[in-house]
Amino acid sequence: MRTILASLLLLGATIGAFAQIDTTKRELIQLGYNQPLIGKGPLAAYAFYYLNKPNYFDHTNLTLRLALAPVYLDSELGISQALGPHTDLGIGVAGGGFADGYSEVRGGKYKEDESFLGHGGELSASVYHLFNPGARIPLHAVLRGAAHFTAFGDDTQTANDFVVPDDQPSFRFRMGLRWGGREPLMLPDLAMELSVWYEGEFRGEPGRYGYSGDRTLERESHNVWARALLTYTLPECKHNFGVNLTTGAGSDMDRLSAYRLGGNLPLYSEFPLSLPGYYFQEISARSFVLLGGNYNLPLDPKQNWWITGSAATAYVDYLKGLEQPRRWNSGVGAGAVYRSPTDSWQVALAYGYGIDAIRSHGRGAHSLAILVQFDLDSAKRRFFDPTDNIDRSRGLQSIMRSIFR
Repeated sequence: MRTILASLLLLGATIGAFAQIDTTKRELIQLGYNQPLIGKGPLAAYAFYYLNKPNYFDHTNLTLRLALAPVYLDSELGISQALGPHTDLGIGVAGGGFADGYSEVRGGKYKEDESFLGHGGELSASVYHLFNPGARIPLHAVLRGAAHFTAFGDDTQTANDFVVPDDQPSFRFRMGLRWGGREPLMLPDLAMELSVWYEGEFRGEPGRYGYSGDRTLERESHNVWARALLTYTLPECKHNFGVNLTTGAGSDMDRLSAYRLGGNLPLYSEFPLSLPGYYFQEISARSFVLLGGNYNLPLDPKQNWWITGSAATAYVDYLKGLEQPRRWNSGVGAGAVYRSPTDSWQVALAYGYGIDAIRSHGRGAHSLAILVQFDLDSAKRRFFDPTDNIDRSRGLQSIMRSIFR
């Protein structure tokens, strides 16, 4: 049960890391699930409610961002122009269960006896500076500092002689430059981003853990990564495509700070490292280059039904102790998407094949993914707008009159 709960909040601690104050009102429910068809991997799913509310408390310079998963909360209050005409401030609070847990995958095998839980909380402060006011594509600088605490514990399958890390106070610092950006949507119609980032984590209780202290939690780790992303919808035929190039490297990395690639959960973090067909976060890397792309083709004039194709490949320098024989890991996928006529909800079903994934029979792995998005703000507008459907509005009024007569 604890593992199931943990899988439902993968996004809780990370969706909030939207790298500037979002001025668009949003109210979404996002669901995602990956199921391997060969082998047993970490259970991979998310379910969260996402709210972004500008003009919070009727103050034009306040924006509330809230991500609520079953047992995890991530929030930030954005204060526009708090530090200058083009410099905003964000104050964040996050906390709850399971989001800091770790699942060990080594040589294509999920090691439940070496996996463990992590619960924690965080206080953060962020500064967002806009360099080019009025430009069509914004260029932001981001500075964020966060005080974090994690309490580690055994999962139901953790081995009795496996010692989990000590409870961990830490400080995390991130800075970056982002030109453009991507909305927190399942299938955006348009997006463009060029960004570069640094993040340092400094732990208060580093040390050894595992079987007789056979692995180390480093005192500090340093990660640097960059992303180039483009999503575009062709205006005439309405075909949609996306490409994504992400690369990263680091120093003093351990299992908890390494880059982790695999799976197909596009909203599990701000920078998902997806490989179709692989277990979720199957590959642990010290450095990597990941190139992915997708093409989405509408099947009907109203663009309710779509077919999709995707592919991704990564060149990986593995974390010590989690090496694999090949540096290249590639996967392909195909699926179908349905968008409601009002675009208030979407559902996607996708198949993935991990070409180089290691399994008991050799190479190759299969998985299924389901993704669902509900746009509550759009649905409420459609439902309560009497000009949208006069017959529906009259029916609702009739029901309400009979209830309160």
